[in-house]
Amino acid sequence: MKFLIVFVALFAVALAAPPSSSSDAQVLRSESDVGPESFKYLYETSDGSAAQAEGQLNNVGSENEALVVRGSYSFVADDGITYTVNYIADENGFQPQGAHLPVAPVA
Repeated sequence: MKFLIVFVALFAVALAAPPSSSSDAQVLRSESDVGPESFKYLYETSDGSAAQAEGQLNNVGSENEALVVRGSYSFVADDGITYTVNYIADENGFQPQGAHLPVAPVA
């Protein structure tokens, strides 16, 4: 019964959400290159969104094998400002940087 109530509530929220203007966005550019130990992709859309990333598998075949990804994405928010996030994702986790993101104090 609880599942049904939660499902109905989530369904109602989904129906009440305003339609997204990005649903009409067109892909202006899309490129990708995927290999066994690396990948690269980028895309740009007509609504101002864009992303690019490159990934490389390090220490292949070893106990310390790890995927390292460097990339960025940007989007135009409801306030009309374009926000960009640059990031590295590796064995230390996801590490985003952006002018609009809070920064932890130096320990």
